[in-house]
Amino acid sequence: MKNQINTTNAPGAIGPYSQAIDTGSMVFASGQLPIDPATGAMPADITMQTRQSLTNVKAILESAGLSMDNVVKTTVYLSDMADFTAMNAVYETFFQSPFPARSAIAVKTLPKNALVEIEVIAVR
Repeated sequence: MKNQINTTNAPGAIGPYSQAIDTGSMVFASGQLPIDPATGAMPADITMQTRQSLTNVKAILESAGLSMDNVVKTTVYLSDMADFTAMNAVYETFFQSPFPARSAIAVKTLPKNALVEIEVIAVR
């Protein structure tokens, strides 16, 4: 079983992919850029970008009937590892212990020159 998750409360895909795929027991959310779905705008700083990316993740999970508590793994892509501490300060406000497993990776560039992109895997 492979069902597409799609919500207008998060930015639409900017390529040939789904916002998320629900397999019944797991939801795989695509990387979320910090784009406000209502305006199409992206905040300027890493703090606000992290908050928007995670707000987008939360909206996708909620459309699948899940919450951030269902997240078991995250991958955070940063355009500059110097932003790690500021990203982490916002990130920790979206999760509770036990925190999901996580990878944080510095990349050369992200789509639309974002500072952060976050993807998650959640379980029912």
